[in-house]
Amino acid sequence: MTVIKFPAGPKVPQHVAIIMDGNRRWAQQRGLPKTVGHARGAQRVRGTVMACKEMGVRHLTLFAFSTENWQRPQEEVSSLMGLFVHYLEKEVESMLQGGVRLMVAGDTSRFDNRLQALMKFAQEKTAHNRRLTLTIAANYGGRWDMLQAVQRWQEAHPGTPVSELSEEALKPHLSLAYAPDPELLIRTGGESRISNFMLWQSAYTELYFTPALWPDFTSQVLEEAVDWYAKRDRRFGSETQRSAS
Repeated sequence: MTVIKFPAGPKVPQHVAIIMDGNRRWAQQRGLPKTVGHARGAQRVRGTVMACKEMGVRHLTLFAFSTENWQRPQEEVSSLMGLFVHYLEKEVESMLQGGVRLMVAGDTSRFDNRLQALMKFAQEKTAHNRRLTLTIAANYGGRWDMLQAVQRWQEAHPGTPVSELSEEALKPHLSLAYAPDPELLIRTGGESRISNFMLWQSAYTELYFTPALWPDFTSQVLEEAVDWYAKRDRRFGSETQRSAS
């Protein structure tokens, strides 16, 4: 068994976000139905959560279903919904025992009542866990997130002109207000774009693109991404301002 040695201390990003891309291509390359690719991808989630806990990551956000994914064939969408249900039913107890807090970011109102109830139950059940917060971005889009944040701010400040809105005032209304901005965003599958994911939160995030398809995303690939991050000189647009890493 290979022992993975992760970097320690400030070199480890406290928030890692992942765009899980490549399930369908993985299946197509093997002559398998797309649903099999999605199922294999879902199996990768547990290993990724465990690896992040081992290295000391405090927040892991996974892009599971975008607002655009509703446009896929109905059979594929139904399969993805079934995987959500299966994951929530199967993994809540292990998350509870492993110190993982589950959060769901996105407009969940479009999901059926059963799935909404499972999401609510899982979040309440794991609410007191603090070792790692796993956020599943479902029916999520970065543009939607910013728009709904402005709307929520306006509802909280009726009669106040939007010209009074500041960045600091908007942040508490974003769907991931409970988490720090991600230091590292990984996209699997070989594409080099962030596809409407965490647009506000990723303003100064380090972007890592790997050709590995999500079902092939092992702890070794994660280690490569974190090693790459650890070597970055994070200036945040300033010649003198640098991060602790």
